[in-house]
Amino acid sequence: MTDHKTELPALLTDFDISLFQSGTHYRIYNKLGSHITEHNGVKGTSFAVWAPNAAYVSVVGNFNGWTRESAPLQLRNDHSGIWEGFIPQMGKGEYYKYFIRSNNGYEVEKGDPYAFHWETPPHTATVTWDLNYDWNDSSWMQSRKAEHAMNKPISVYEMHIGSWRRVDEENGRFMTYRELAAELPEYCNYMGFTHVEFMPVMEHPFYGSWGYQLTGYFAPSSRFGTPQDFMFLVDALHQAGIGVILDWVPSHFPTDEHGLGYFDGTHLYEHADPRKGFHPDWKSSIFNFGRNEVKSFLISNAIYWLDKFHIDALRVDAVASMLYLDYSRNEGEWIPNEFGGRENLEAIDFIRSFNDAVHTYFPDVFTVAEESTAWPGVTSPTNQGGLGFDMKWMMGWMHDTLSYFQLDPVHRTHHQGQLTFSIHYAFSEKFTLPLSHDEVVYGKHSLINKMPGDHWQQFANLRLLYAYMYGHPGAKLLFMGADFAQRHEWRHDFSLDWSENNNPAHTGIQHVLKDLNALYKEQPALYENNFSAEGFEWIDNQDAANCVMSWMRKGRNEADILIFVANFTPVVRNNYRVGTGKPGYYKEIFNSDNLKYGGADVIHKDELETYPVPKHGKTHSIPLTLPPLGIIVLKYVREFEWL
Repeated sequence: MTDHKTELPALLTDFDISLFQSGTHYRIYNKLGSHITEHNGVKGTSFAVWAPNAAYVSVVGNFNGWTRESAPLQLRNDHSGIWEGFIPQMGKGEYYKYFIRSNNGYEVEKGDPYAFHWETPPHTATVTWDLNYDWNDSSWMQSRKAEHAMNKPISVYEMHIGSWRRVDEENGRFMTYRELAAELPEYCNYMGFTHVEFMPVMEHPFYGSWGYQLTGYFAPSSRFGTPQDFMFLVDALHQAGIGVILDWVPSHFPTDEHGLGYFDGTHLYEHADPRKGFHPDWKSSIFNFGRNEVKSFLISNAIYWLDKFHIDALRVDAVASMLYLDYSRNEGEWIPNEFGGRENLEAIDFIRSFNDAVHTYFPDVFTVAEESTAWPGVTSPTNQGGLGFDMKWMMGWMHDTLSYFQLDPVHRTHHQGQLTFSIHYAFSEKFTLPLSHDEVVYGKHSLINKMPGDHWQQFANLRLLYAYMYGHPGAKLLFMGADFAQRHEWRHDFSLDWSENNNPAHTGIQHVLKDLNALYKEQPALYENNFSAEGFEWIDNQDAANCVMSWMRKGRNEADILIFVANFTPVVRNNYRVGTGKPGYYKEIFNSDNLKYGGADVIHKDELETYPVPKHGKTHSIPLTLPPLGIIVLKYVREFEWL
């Protein structure tokens, strides 16, 4: 067998080591891992891996027949615990792992934590690779810097790459990143979504985890192509004017032997004590956020996706599980912090450091927390004691809204508070309204099948739900399949049921969403004050007897006023009077009951005039005909000529 003696590549400097050990090396991916480079005029690949408890480390792979003694790495003499070496003539596309023999005698072959590319599961080797790519999204990147997304409409299409579409119905082959690039941007533009949110694209051994159990934090899943193929997809979306959000999972990782767990014969990335280091819900390991080298690994990973892949936002998964030491644990199953509390102080510090790093190096990028509790200041700046996120998923709104909509309209009279309650806290944080993948799996039913009533009423209720969502303050998020009212729950092993679009009722849902997204972009009242109480005013939230609610959305210009009137029953309400804050003429600019959506076409075609009839504390009001299970949106057009 050929001997592959390694040399020292000297990629890592003393300054790199200092930053890495202090938890602040936010681009350590440029130094650790494998890098195709040149050393002393010879082309090859450098390797560097953090394994402080190892007695011996070598590179094994196809290039040396997976022999453990042929390509040893050398331990740096600076107490960093980093092993490094350079293998001449080794280029791109070589499968490899690190063989580690620890000081306690443990032996294992591990994938490279910093690898840019992994072998396609169920195979588990890492692959030498480069990240060379010629981007064509300079216009998008410049406009992103000019105007932050938080100041504009944010309408997110959440999707799972492996099940949006399948290429071959017979064997269900995945679409590749490049095949997606040929269809997804056009579809998002057609529907009017501003962003795509990908459930985790990072490499994961178990497809059924949906990407939430990661082993390859720095590698897009090779199930769908190479890193450059994923770059091509992001590039295509940007050229079409669509932003890209990635789900990011810094909370936990799976226990697969080739992954991060028990990496060098010690609990290196995770806590040793299972009361802190093992997640009871997901049967996975919890990162040790108090270890600086782990902080460097995770924060540099976040920066990596923004840097190398031009990602526009990160949605951080399972933040609540990070914040609380007793999350999903019974008494005696968790360890209090140094002050005796349940707050995970190390995780809080990590989250703040993550958000500070992202906003320092990429001020035009935003971060979103999936945080399901009432933790204060999730979207407040870190220098004010907050966690530093830009937005937070409004889980309470989602649960209350879906609970209300699943009620038969005859019972809604007694539950209107489930809808009105959200405004009490709608501006305590900057919120995204999520109708996500979690709500259409595990027997929860698809959104259309949650809706009560006969076929017509189900679709009317769904149109009403979407229109109510777009009228509520906050950014919007909708999971794929809900955009055309898929009947099936989401199934990750199958394509969405696109054939349902041949049915006019399903096409009507697409059309209503398309028009709602257009309305959202066209009307400053719907986004200029999206996160401020100045942009919302109740007209009447007390008419529970009729299950009717009315409210105003307001822009920064006092003329930018929209009136929403929602009827949550299948009864047409004639001559229903709504108070207006401004006398003059109004025009109906949206009606979820429009015939083109599959509605009953109870619409107002002509301009509507206010009358000096006091109502809802206003001096003027408008008599309306409210459509069944519908929302109408009125826009102030002009004042009376004689005023």
